[in-house]
Amino acid sequence: MVARFGDDVPQPYTSSRAVPTRQPTSGRGTSLKRGKTLTRPERHVAPAPLINPHADGGASYAAAAGSGAAPGSGRWDWWVLASRATTWWAPSALLGMAGIREQQSRQAWREKITLCWICVLFGAVVGFATMGLQRVLCPTGAQEMYDRLGSVNETLSVSGWSFNISSAVTTDSVDFYTLANQMPGQDITNLFTRTSADYPACSAAAKYASSAYCSNTTTTSNTTATTNASSLTACPLAQLSTSTLSSLGLSNTSVQEGYSWDQVASLRDYLVIDGAVLNLSPYIAANPSAIEGDEVDAAIRQALFNQSASGKDVTRLFYNRQVLRDALPCLTARYAAGHIDKTTPGCFVADLFLYASLVVILGVVVIRFAMACIFNWFISPRLVVAPTNMARPAVSPTVMPEGANVSVHNRDGTAPWAGGGKLTKGTAGGGGGGGGGAGAGAGAGMRASAGAGETGPMMSMSRIGAELFTVCLVTCYSEGEDSVRATLESIAATNYADSRKLLWVVCDGMITGAGEKRSTPDMCVAMLDADPRFGNPQPMGYIAVGSGAKRENRAMVYAGHYVSRNGHRTPTVIIVKCGMPSEARDKKPGNRGKRDSQLVLMHFFSRVTYNDRMTPLDYDLFRKVHTLMGVTPDYFEVCLMVDADTKIYPDSLRHLVNSMHADNMIMGVCGETRIANKRQSWVTAIQVYEYFISHHLVKAFESVFGGVTCLPGCFSMYRIKARKDADNDWVPILVKPEIIREYAQSDVVTLHQKNLLLLGEDRFLSTIMLRTFPNRKNIFLPQARCRTVAPDTFGVLLSQRRRWINSTVHNLLELVRVRNLCGTFCFSMQFVVFMDLVGTVVLPVAICLTLALVINSIITPPASFQEAIPLMLLAAVLGLPAVLILITTFKVVYVAWMLAYLVALPIWNFVLPVYSFWHFDDFSWGETRRVEGEVVNKMGHDDKTAVFDGTTIPLRRWDDWERSRLRKLRREDKRRRQMEKAHGAGFYNDGASSDGHGRGYASPGPGGGRGGGGGTGADGLAAPGRNWARSEYDSDSGSIFSSEDDVWGADIGGYNEHNPAFPPPPVALPPETTPLAGQTLGMDEMAALLDQGWDEPPPAAFRPDRMRAPTPHRHPYAPPPPPAFAPAPAFASGARPAAAATATPAAYTHAAADSVSSAVDRPMGHAKKRSGGGPRRGAGHDPLQDDEWGGRRV
Repeated sequence: MVARFGDDVPQPYTSSRAVPTRQPTSGRGTSLKRGKTLTRPERHVAPAPLINPHADGGASYAAAAGSGAAPGSGRWDWWVLASRATTWWAPSALLGMAGIREQQSRQAWREKITLCWICVLFGAVVGFATMGLQRVLCPTGAQEMYDRLGSVNETLSVSGWSFNISSAVTTDSVDFYTLANQMPGQDITNLFTRTSADYPACSAAAKYASSAYCSNTTTTSNTTATTNASSLTACPLAQLSTSTLSSLGLSNTSVQEGYSWDQVASLRDYLVIDGAVLNLSPYIAANPSAIEGDEVDAAIRQALFNQSASGKDVTRLFYNRQVLRDALPCLTARYAAGHIDKTTPGCFVADLFLYASLVVILGVVVIRFAMACIFNWFISPRLVVAPTNMARPAVSPTVMPEGANVSVHNRDGTAPWAGGGKLTKGTAGGGGGGGGGAGAGAGAGMRASAGAGETGPMMSMSRIGAELFTVCLVTCYSEGEDSVRATLESIAATNYADSRKLLWVVCDGMITGAGEKRSTPDMCVAMLDADPRFGNPQPMGYIAVGSGAKRENRAMVYAGHYVSRNGHRTPTVIIVKCGMPSEARDKKPGNRGKRDSQLVLMHFFSRVTYNDRMTPLDYDLFRKVHTLMGVTPDYFEVCLMVDADTKIYPDSLRHLVNSMHADNMIMGVCGETRIANKRQSWVTAIQVYEYFISHHLVKAFESVFGGVTCLPGCFSMYRIKARKDADNDWVPILVKPEIIREYAQSDVVTLHQKNLLLLGEDRFLSTIMLRTFPNRKNIFLPQARCRTVAPDTFGVLLSQRRRWINSTVHNLLELVRVRNLCGTFCFSMQFVVFMDLVGTVVLPVAICLTLALVINSIITPPASFQEAIPLMLLAAVLGLPAVLILITTFKVVYVAWMLAYLVALPIWNFVLPVYSFWHFDDFSWGETRRVEGEVVNKMGHDDKTAVFDGTTIPLRRWDDWERSRLRKLRREDKRRRQMEKAHGAGFYNDGASSDGHGRGYASPGPGGGRGGGGGTGADGLAAPGRNWARSEYDSDSGSIFSSEDDVWGADIGGYNEHNPAFPPPPVALPPETTPLAGQTLGMDEMAALLDQGWDEPPPAAFRPDRMRAPTPHRHPYAPPPPPAFAPAPAFASGARPAAAATATPAAYTHAAADSVSSAVDRPMGHAKKRSGGGPRRGAGHDPLQDDEWGGRRV
């Protein structure tokens, strides 16, 4: 059959080269982008990727670093030039002599030095703004230019200058001390004898220049003096001169007397000209009446008698007329009493900056504290409430989102394993019973669309329920057996149904931890109650995170159940990364890092969500997860990521899932991480308060805006895909291709990229999620708690915090560039991220300034409010968290932990940051996870001895893999029939036998099937001559290889998960229920009815034995179904087959309330009981007595 254009059929691949993989489009050329529209607002332009890998794997960057040009282009790169300019004093030859021989290592060292200089520069700016700006703009002399009238005791003013009278000599007529007590700083210039010769600027004959000062003063105009002498008082002191002041004991302080505007307004005969305060009392006393024709006299009287309420400022009046302006020098010299006490421009700017800093910093601290309290008290309790309105219709998990690979024949957009596309065509009925060999398994696999009517585009949320299908990822490296077991035990023991959670354990290589006797994979597999149907797993290939030869990897998948101490049997898959054959002699074969372990899960669910091409590992996981859970993996909506040394609380998983139910916009949520070994050493003691405050203050404040910048990898939940608000479509979140493409970068060449990807995977994942979905939320949930083991030695703490601090700096540097975060200007998440970035960089300077402030305050206590502002900020920063602890936990013991943290502040804010900044170019995990015989590699997971040029890992769609699996089963069935023909029917023992891989074979039985089953799959695996329906998969048109020589058979696991010798998969979803119509009875009527009983059996409509699904349509030539046990069909997409649909609601309720997977809910004697083809009569209790699988009802 010739494939038609537009069909979703893989094209033949005839080349002998390795199967190519899709590479991201490189370059910055023109590309198609879908912008936002009114009808499809979810269409948006994706942000530019943080990391742009180069096609040559970084070789161009290494060459560019030596020349200063940008990688992959002929233009100069400013950052490379800046790093080389900063390190001009260290040529490459000198670095080579120091042991830095590789070009990338040299460039990383140069970038490290440049970043350290930037940190020093930021610290210097902060230090200058804190301590030096005030002294530069407002020095000590500028601050003491004026003594405010009435503020300094034992002072009096003469001609505008302040004089100290502490040593003054009192005369018979003047008591200086009495005057100072009346008003400190008052003007006593009028008590001294003065002449016109004392003021050279007053040479005019005008009254303001020739008026007498006192009755015994001689002036230039004797007539005027004689006329007005009677209005003046005598001057009791001698001539105003330096010698007179010295003889009186008056000491000049060299500070001008200052007046406020209110004081000038309240003092009689005082006015202000250009800031100078004039005491015109002698002038008014000498000229009590207005002088006609004197403009200066008119202006003076206008200010004194008509502007008393406006401050008596005549500056504008005197400067507008030339006659008045000419009188200013004389008036200022004769009647000066002081100056308006004003702040200099420098002091004003310094005070403005100080108060602005106080408002901003104190505002951020107080707002953080208030928002954290609001979130802890009001918002978070609403998120953990059990969901309601579960009867609403919602989109089925089998519906693929926009952008998925959908066949043109797929009308409802469902996945091919759920009936979408061509797999629904030509499928044939039931499998064989009794033994039910290979044909039965094949038929079950191709009946992926069984029950598709129950898993259409829409379904009731009541079928999924409040407990979403959750995959719990546990990444293991070199942890001990006790730590791993405690983690698995805590997850299994949660009050969350075992049928709705899947333990997904990833062992990162064949690793043996320091001090351990067994390797980590051996310990994990020993904890598993393996499902025998899967046999021994074989290594499956996948594309890993690494460079060179490390780009490819292999892993084995162990499937079964983890049996906890309290009886929980949790479905579990253990993925052991064993490495390629070339790594057999390596010390850590298969190890690719924690990010690769996370990407194994993310790639798998992304390919399932989009129906994308799968690796052999993905297909193997699909089959085993499907069999363990009873639903296809696309039913999983959330993923819990837990480290192997973390124990979660029993109700934590339910709280996290409830928060996902409460708000569809939540894409990630983390719980509170507490320290399990807080009293082990002083190192753990100083971390208790830091852990608490980073969650309940920092993350709680960020949660109000939905912008938690770091979801800890030790205990966080991510949404795999989210329903839209109308519940009519899916939005991929964690598995979105843009996120995975960013997170899965292998070729990272710059220091910035390596700090992002190799040190802080969890923070980088949070960063790219916030960049991709800025309108969605990352939150913190205080009700969900866990305990983890913190570093107990200073060396391990140093290594851990080096990774965390360096990752924080580089991630905040990227996150601060996201402009569409919540808020605006200073009240935005972008501003908060910027402050966090600056605060992290200047930590060493900040702790030095803090210590200097405390010491200086002890030696010289603050004398004014301005001097006390820094202490107020320090008290707010340190005191409000203590208040938060008391009102949040109500435990006073946390105050003691806070004191331990404060004592260790120099370690937190100086030792750890300085060490981290100096090791910017160290990308190893250091002492955090030690492996037996490990040599630390500072450059991460790469192999410079090989160049990655394609991959040998095949990538194929699920239906292609399924076609190859069926062909493999058909070949094995053909070989079995040939051997039986050559050696007799008893060659396979005439019954159900096994080849050691879980494949059951049976001889032909009545009804045309194998083992008396009379059924086969859609590929026509029946004996020749049988009139069976055939599907398009019987043809070899989809491949250039024949069915006898399918090259993909080696990449398919050697087991048959549909072997009827083992229990069927669990019933994961309840059937669609229809409300029963009838009359509602009252309590009394119901009691009477129960007492009376029934004379007749219940109506047929209510009989459990008649509540069966209709018989599925069979081919007219198909033999009748056998009465014996039918093989277990595949429960694709959670749809129950016809046989499973016969289970009564009571039976389902019993199974669901068990919280234990029904696949292992019964003893392991199923294979023996089923091999006989029917139940044994007269025997004891049959474990299958309450089961109705395969159409048999007991």
